[in-house]
Amino acid sequence: MNTLIRLEISRTLRNKKFMFFSILYPSALFLLIASGAKGDEKLGDSGLTFPVLYMVSMATFGAITAVLIGNAERIAKEREKGWVRQLRLTALPGRAYVTAKIASSAVVSLPSIVIVFVVGAAAKGIRFEAWQWASLTGAIWAGSCVFAALGVAIGYMATGDAVRPIVMIVYFGLAALGGLWMPSATFPDWLQKIVEYVPTHAYAGLGQAIERGEAPGMKDVLLLVGYLVLFTGAAAWLYRKDTHKA
Repeated sequence: MNTLIRLEISRTLRNKKFMFFSILYPSALFLLIASGAKGDEKLGDSGLTFPVLYMVSMATFGAITAVLIGNAERIAKEREKGWVRQLRLTALPGRAYVTAKIASSAVVSLPSIVIVFVVGAAAKGIRFEAWQWASLTGAIWAGSCVFAALGVAIGYMATGDAVRPIVMIVYFGLAALGGLWMPSATFPDWLQKIVEYVPTHAYAGLGQAIERGEAPGMKDVLLLVGYLVLFTGAAAWLYRKDTHKA
């Protein structure tokens, strides 16, 4: 399994286009949108200014880009080319294959998170205690596993031709509804009640709580755990179903 993990990491790092959109694009988007924002005006009842709120949104957005799009498209293409079938002829168990996919995507998601934080601190003067920076990084990195599992599930559900439109609809839909592009506090009241149960909203909520100096809300944690179980279960079922077809 360690050999496969090293192979997956090496393949991921060689994909320059994917690396750009996963690592540099969220930071560039943060600079573009937050550059003209006031640094002392707090949004709604969040207790956070726009640059601070948007920094964690772009960190989560970058992590989701790395684990969701990367996993889904690579798995669908590998199934189409017969690579997954070849792996099944070895002694490699299915859980090792999924673990390798998550590990390779985690290698990209961590730098994307850190670079957004560095840009936020350098360009917008955002300051936190050391424990907050460490907690923000750890919480967002760990939470990305939820969307890595979703990426695996989509990769086994879709064909190579259909995976890109499917994953982009899911990707942009989750980002928009989760308040990653625009704060959910600006949404209509009826929509705010709905997005409270969207996984990306709970995911961003982890970082926002830490930014306020609080512990992540139990509701957000439980929602993410529930989605992790759901997406992992779906990925496992689709993997077994794909195995029977092979």
